[in-house]
Amino acid sequence: MLHITPQDLRESMIPAIENQMHQIMTMANEPELEPFYSMMAYHLGWEGKGAGPEARGKRFRPLLLLLTCVSAGGGWEKALPAAAAVELLHNFSLIHDDIQDNSPLRRGRETVWKIWGIPQAINAGDAMLTLAHLAMLNLENTVTSDILTTAVRLLQQTCLKLTKGQYLDMTFEKCAQVTLEEYWQMVEGKTAALISVCAELGALIAGASESVCQYYKDFGHFLGLAFQAQDDLLGIWGDAAITGKSNESDLVSGKKTLPVLYGVSQEGEFSKRWLLGNIRPAEVHQIAAQLENEGGLAFTRQETERLTKLALDSFYQAEPQEPAKGLLIDIAEKLLHRNG
Repeated sequence: MLHITPQDLRESMIPAIENQMHQIMTMANEPELEPFYSMMAYHLGWEGKGAGPEARGKRFRPLLLLLTCVSAGGGWEKALPAAAAVELLHNFSLIHDDIQDNSPLRRGRETVWKIWGIPQAINAGDAMLTLAHLAMLNLENTVTSDILTTAVRLLQQTCLKLTKGQYLDMTFEKCAQVTLEEYWQMVEGKTAALISVCAELGALIAGASESVCQYYKDFGHFLGLAFQAQDDLLGIWGDAAITGKSNESDLVSGKKTLPVLYGVSQEGEFSKRWLLGNIRPAEVHQIAAQLENEGGLAFTRQETERLTKLALDSFYQAEPQEPAKGLLIDIAEKLLHRNG
């Protein structure tokens, strides 16, 4: 039997994911619609100034889905339609998030709405959402009808969770006070729902038992929470050159992230200044340092570590198989140390 190394597995999956996405995207690439297609291709990192690996992102979610499928005993090739679907769904949410957050940059490049305007960006995002659902239907060629029905339902439910989470996130902008419990409720929808369903779909397509699918779902859930906690940390203390996003924006915009909410709960000097509002860019360095001194950075790191441990505990209960097992552990642990 041919031995497949983890590196071989990853290097085979990434181009296969891109190829699957290209196949789906051709549905929007007609001669008279070339500018429409180009908006989406630009966002996906395929076209335009700065196109390439950095602009595409890590394709973390589809890779998680395929690796979970292998880890649960399945063949990853038959899960490719679902991998394309979750990545397109993720990118739909990013296009709309950039509009709602008034973000001019994404992965170091101008956002779709900044170049083509808000109305066309909304339309491009809607098209990408539709293409995600069409991609998932291509599972009819690789899985049973029961698995297909469940997979389609899971994707639809995840879309609803994403929009609920985004609703809460935007609502929090106008709330004077947000509790940590409310924050985690928002993150469960906005971030963890999609990562969780990636792991669950991988196990489902592999034909795993209901209990094993649940373990992988929990693995993705806690991994998603840890991912957001680390993202919040980078939003204040990250290197903008690596993240592609200014580390002033979260504080200046008044975004209620995990370290901020912890800092407010301490009722110290940071809390007093935060509650006054209207933080200026010139103040950001000083306020970030104050928040760090009052434990915001340490608390967020601690939460990321705690949630990553919970994710790995669920993962091990699923009795994962090599060569995907090592790669999935590596992905989880790198969340603690990523810079962007």
